[in-house]
Amino acid sequence: MGKKGNSVSVALPETARLVVPVMAATGGSARSTVAHLLADELAAAADTVVLDLAPRLASPWHTWSGGDQVPGLAGLPPDQPLTRRRIRDAAAVRQAPAGQWGVLTDGREWHSAPLNLPPEPAAWYQLAAAGGWQAVVADTAHPIANDVLVARCSGSPSLTRAWCDLPFAVPILCAQATADGMQTLQQAVMVLHAEGLPLQRTVVVLAATADGRPPAVVRAAATMLSARTAAVVHLPHDPDIRANGMQAQPARIRARTRQAARELATAVLAAVRESFGDPLPDAPQPAPLPAVPAAV
Repeated sequence: MGKKGNSVSVALPETARLVVPVMAATGGSARSTVAHLLADELAAAADTVVLDLAPRLASPWHTWSGGDQVPGLAGLPPDQPLTRRRIRDAAAVRQAPAGQWGVLTDGREWHSAPLNLPPEPAAWYQLAAAGGWQAVVADTAHPIANDVLVARCSGSPSLTRAWCDLPFAVPILCAQATADGMQTLQQAVMVLHAEGLPLQRTVVVLAATADGRPPAVVRAAATMLSARTAAVVHLPHDPDIRANGMQAQPARIRARTRQAARELATAVLAAVRESFGDPLPDAPQPAPLPAVPAAV
């Protein structure tokens, strides 16, 4: 269970920005589903966008969002100046129970050449900031434990650390609520702890694969993780989401699934305020460019 309340009631200040990288140690951990449900709830508290970092043919967002109806990421060439209007127009729009939110994804046909997207979290942060969004949910695609270990052995930068180091970031770790899922998650947590990454402001989501009470190994792991992280949220099994993904009709999503999503959003907002202050400080602004003397 999350450590805090179960309703999203306080909006973010207009000048604040929250970053939520949704990560996992392995595929099949419900990252995209968690990102979608979280955006649904954060839309009531902030102007929200989901950044789809997965390659086009490994991502569900094109189908979920109707991404082919907007320019998407292909409409934002990296070698040209971008206005806020152009960035906003590139985002698909999803309706939430209270409001709406945007999705920046690659909405082109499957046979299109892959986009050359920057891996650096700072580049995605800059894009979201230029678009004027307050809450940035990043649906990441890299396996966190392997990423951190490779970085440690090679001396290269870690994507996981770079996401955690962004201003006002609250990471989410997802895992299946199974024995194998718990073993993988606990191993990842040990890796993150060894590297000094911010577990104290990290929220864990355990996604159930069936109805009923979580197995004993999952309950034991949740108890252990509750003492080391900001919160642990149990995402129940939802047959309609399992069958249809997030194309599911909102009215058919179970009430307890919506309740878990509210608990998750509340835990994220509580973690960012406890870590960085309440109210949340203003988001950093780019430094102005120095004036260029006029040519004589």
